[in-house]
Amino acid sequence: MILASATAFASPSLAQSAPADPSSPAPDEAQGERADQSEPHGGLGEIVVTATRREQRLQEVPVAVTAITAEALGRSGAADLRNLTQVVPGFFGGRAAGVFLPVIRGVGSNSISVGDESNIATYVDGIYQGDPFSTWTDLVKIDRVEVLRGPQGTIFGRNATGGLINVITPDPKFDFGGLVSARAASVETGAGDYNLRGYLTGGLSDTLAADIAGIYRKSDNFVDDVVRGGKAGGYRVVDVRSKVMRRSGSGDKIVVVGEYFDRSGSENVYQPYDDNTAGRAFPGAILPSKPWQFSTDLRPGLRTRRYSVALQTRFDLGALNLETTGAYAHNRLFQATDSDSSNILLATFVAPKITSEYYSQEVRLLSAAPGPFQWIAGAYAFHLTGDANFILSSRTTPSQPLLVRTFDPLLKTTSYAGFAEGTLEVVPSLFVTGGIRYTYEKRSFDQVVNGVPLFAQTARKSFDKVTYKGTVRYEIGHQTNIYATYSTGFKSGVFNMTGSAPVAVNPESIKALEGGIKSDITPWLRANLALYRYDYKDLQVTARDPLGPGYILQNAANATIYGGELETTLAPTDTFRVSGAIAYAHAEYDEFPAAQVFIPRPTGGNVVSQADVSGNRLPRTPRWTFNIAPSLDIPLESGTININGTLFHSSTVYFDFLNLTRQDPYTSINAEISWKTADEKFRFSLWTTNLTNEKIIQEVRPGALGTDLRYELPRRIGAGVEVTF
Repeated sequence: MILASATAFASPSLAQSAPADPSSPAPDEAQGERADQSEPHGGLGEIVVTATRREQRLQEVPVAVTAITAEALGRSGAADLRNLTQVVPGFFGGRAAGVFLPVIRGVGSNSISVGDESNIATYVDGIYQGDPFSTWTDLVKIDRVEVLRGPQGTIFGRNATGGLINVITPDPKFDFGGLVSARAASVETGAGDYNLRGYLTGGLSDTLAADIAGIYRKSDNFVDDVVRGGKAGGYRVVDVRSKVMRRSGSGDKIVVVGEYFDRSGSENVYQPYDDNTAGRAFPGAILPSKPWQFSTDLRPGLRTRRYSVALQTRFDLGALNLETTGAYAHNRLFQATDSDSSNILLATFVAPKITSEYYSQEVRLLSAAPGPFQWIAGAYAFHLTGDANFILSSRTTPSQPLLVRTFDPLLKTTSYAGFAEGTLEVVPSLFVTGGIRYTYEKRSFDQVVNGVPLFAQTARKSFDKVTYKGTVRYEIGHQTNIYATYSTGFKSGVFNMTGSAPVAVNPESIKALEGGIKSDITPWLRANLALYRYDYKDLQVTARDPLGPGYILQNAANATIYGGELETTLAPTDTFRVSGAIAYAHAEYDEFPAAQVFIPRPTGGNVVSQADVSGNRLPRTPRWTFNIAPSLDIPLESGTININGTLFHSSTVYFDFLNLTRQDPYTSINAEISWKTADEKFRFSLWTTNLTNEKIIQEVRPGALGTDLRYELPRRIGAGVEVTF
C-alpha cells in the first residue's frame, strides 16, 4: 500500500499549540483544524473542516476533500499554493505571469487575463478571489488549506467547475501571543533564498481582539543571463494581513480583514524549449545550453500589487444563523516579456498597466437547531472592472523596423446568484442531500487599438445557468461512511481582454459522478477512496490570438475524464506516522477536430496550424501521481527531535494539445530535521527541497516565434529558527 501526506488528520497535541507558520515545518504530523479531545480517536484524531459551509467531521463530508495544516505545508516545503502539487492527489499547481493556474483532475485554465477566471475557484476564509491576480496567495499565517475536488457550484458558486481551494486563516485570540520565524537557504545555482515572518495577536477588550501577520521574502536571481552576464528570475514579497474581531457572549461575530500584497522581480524569465526560437535563424543568436539559463534581449520584469478589505459577520438567531461576507479588492500588474526568448530583437510584450477591482457580497441563512433536516440558503452578487494597456513590438527579421501596436481593453463583469442546499436523515445513518443554484452573469468588452476604437460599440452578452447536485451518504458506525454524488458545474462565458474580436467564449459545463468510502479502519489506520467520472463539454482552451497581444480562450473540445484517488494515514504510535496518496487520471479529448497547434520549424519558431487532437491527453494532467510522507518524533529531556520527509512522483505531463511538449516522469524529495525545546518556545531546523535537483518544468507556452519554458527552483538547502510566545 502506498502511503503519503494527503489524508488530513490531527493529534491531541495540535489542539494545545498555536498553529505554526507554513514556512516553518513543525514536528506534529496533524493535518486538520483541530482534534476533538472529548472523543479521542486513537493516533489519528478527528478533523473538522468547512467544506459544506458549516463545521463537519472530515470523514463525514461526502466529497473528496484534502485538508492540510500549516505544519504539513511547511514540511512539504510549500511557500505558496502551487506547492500543493506535492501533497494533494490529482492536483497540479502551475503559474504564469503572476497568475496561479491550478488543475484538479484534468480541469483547469491556462489563461492569464483579467476576467478569464480559472475554473478552479480560490477562496480565502470563504471569500471568492474574483480576479486571476488575486489568486496568487502567499501563506502568511494560516490554520489550514482545504482542497475540494469535483464541481462545487451549489453552495460555493462562481467557476468552481473542477473544484476549489479554500485558505483558512486563524481568527484573532484574546490571549496575547505570537511568533517570529526566519529561514535562509542556498539555491543550487548560487543564489540565496530568505524568509522572515511574524504574527502577533491579543485582546483589546473583553469583546474585541486583533491580530497582524506579515511576511518578507526575498529570492535572489538564480537564472543565468548568458548574453549580458548576471542573473534573473528572483523576486521580493511583502504581504501584510490583519484582522479585528468583535465577539459577543451570544456567539455573534464581526470580523474586519485588511491585506496588502506586493510581489516584484523577474520571475517571468523564459528559455526556449528544445532550442525552439525563431531567433536562432539569425547571425549572432545565443541560446542557453542548459536549464536555468536565458538569453533574451529584453530583461524580464513582473510586479503584482494588491490591497483588499473584507467584512464578515455571523449572528445567532436561535434556530437560524445569519452569515454575511462583503469584500473589495484592487489589483495592479506590470509585465515585460521577450516574446521570442532570444537575444535577437524580434518581438516584445510590455504591459505597463493591468488593473482590476472587484467587490462581492454574499448572505447566507443556515439552520442551527438540531434535527434530521439541515439546510443552507443564500444569495450572491459580484462586480468586476478590468482595464489594461498592452504594447506589442514585432518584426520578422532583425533588419526590419519594429511594428509597434498598442491595445487598451476594458472589461466588466456582473454576476448574481441564489442557492439552497438541504440534507435529510431519512432513516438513522442514511442521509440524502440536494442542492441547486441559479447564476446570471453579464459581461461587456471594449477595445482600443493604436488609439482607435476597434469595435463600433461596446460588446455585451449575458449568460445564465442552473446547476445542481444530489448526494446519498450512509454511515456505518462512527468509523466508516460511503457516499455517491452526482453534480453539475458551470463556468461563465467571457470576452477575452487580450482579444481582437468582440466575440464571447461560450460557457463550459461539466457533469460529474463520484463515489467513495471514508474509513477509520482501526484507531491507527485511515483510508479514503474516491472514484469519479466527468462528462466535460465546451472546454475553454487557451490559444494565441493571431491579431492581438497575447493568449485568448476558445471553445474547442469535449472530454471524458475518469480516475480515482486513495488517501491513507498510518499512525501506529504517538511518535511515528506515515501518510500519503496515490492518484490516477484518464483525461483525454473525445472531440477536438480543429485545435490550434504549433509545429516546430527546422530553423526555429512554429508553424501555427490546426489539427485533430481527439484522443490526446489534456495538458497538465499526469496519469499517475503519488506521494509518501513519514514523520518520526524522538522525545528528549531537552525537547523533541523530529525527522520528516516528503517524496512525490509524477508520470509524464504534457503542456500542449499535440502532446509534443512535456515533462518526463520525475521524483522529488523534500526533507527536514528539527529540534523543539521542551517548553515549545524555540524551534530550530535544517531542511532541503528538491533534494535530487530534478529539472522540473513548471510552464510551457508555445507561439509562432517559438516555444518558451520555465523551470521550478533547483535544489535548496537551508536552516530556520522559530520563536513562539
